[in-house]
Amino acid sequence: MADSLAKQYKALLEAPEILIMPGVFDGFSAAIVEKMGFKAGFISGAGISESALGLSDVGVMGLEDNLARARALADVSTIPMQADADTGYGNAVNVYHTVRAFEKAGLSGVMIEDQVWPKRCGHMKGKDVIPFDEAVAKIKAAADARVDSDFVIMSRTDTFAVHGLDDVVERLNAFAEAGADLIFADALLSEDAIIKVVENTSKPLCVNMGFGIRARSTTPLIPAKRLQEIGVAAVIYPRLLTAGAIVGMTRALEGLQEAIASDDVIEKPELVASFEEILDLTKFDFLTDLEKRYATGE
Repeated sequence: MADSLAKQYKALLEAPEILIMPGVFDGFSAAIVEKMGFKAGFISGAGISESALGLSDVGVMGLEDNLARARALADVSTIPMQADADTGYGNAVNVYHTVRAFEKAGLSGVMIEDQVWPKRCGHMKGKDVIPFDEAVAKIKAAADARVDSDFVIMSRTDTFAVHGLDDVVERLNAFAEAGADLIFADALLSEDAIIKVVENTSKPLCVNMGFGIRARSTTPLIPAKRLQEIGVAAVIYPRLLTAGAIVGMTRALEGLQEAIASDDVIEKPELVASFEEILDLTKFDFLTDLEKRYATGE
């Protein structure tokens, strides 16, 4: 019997090789990540809020919006999907039920963060974090809630911007003791800060490289090979595909505007996928086989 996706995911986090997780936010992004050979995906809460609701990641999206989309992505994927459950949508009791919901939905792990609600993207200004004991209680509730011991609890702290690096280390160690399998400090400002966290914590560490191929004003871009060298277990790129989609859609519409203004037929196949590629990504052959298998002759 094949290992569950959660068990596969935990094994990937514990392996010597760093786990690369592009951010996914819809069916196309999940399918492309899997097709291109990545071993796991990170369902970005920011990506869902921005793409599905058209609103920034500032705590507007609630549990049901997030859960419905995460469930759909897990359902069509054959690789582990890590969910982002923001702050857990309430206190420790709410976190307990939130974790249960994401596990039942087929995800391989769920992330809980320690920001005050309404939260905001970790790389925005104006963040605040809940008290230490309350944050630890949430992770304890998350760990207690899971049915499958392989279901990954990822604990995130945003305290670096509020209380500094020493508090990051203290919180992450407390989260690990409370049952977190994967720890994550967002928006660290240097490689040295990441190294300090690695050297002073015991559980696998995840870092956020944002756009992956475009720098930003917070965490500097660090190659995945270098992150592996310094002991990072996993790296996420939550902004890469949403930002890439914006550029791609803009260029396609610019191509359309050019075609509209022209008296000639203009083709720009380099700007759009073919119909066949779309069918391949959306499991057309699988669905056709199902139709044939269960056809009644009517």
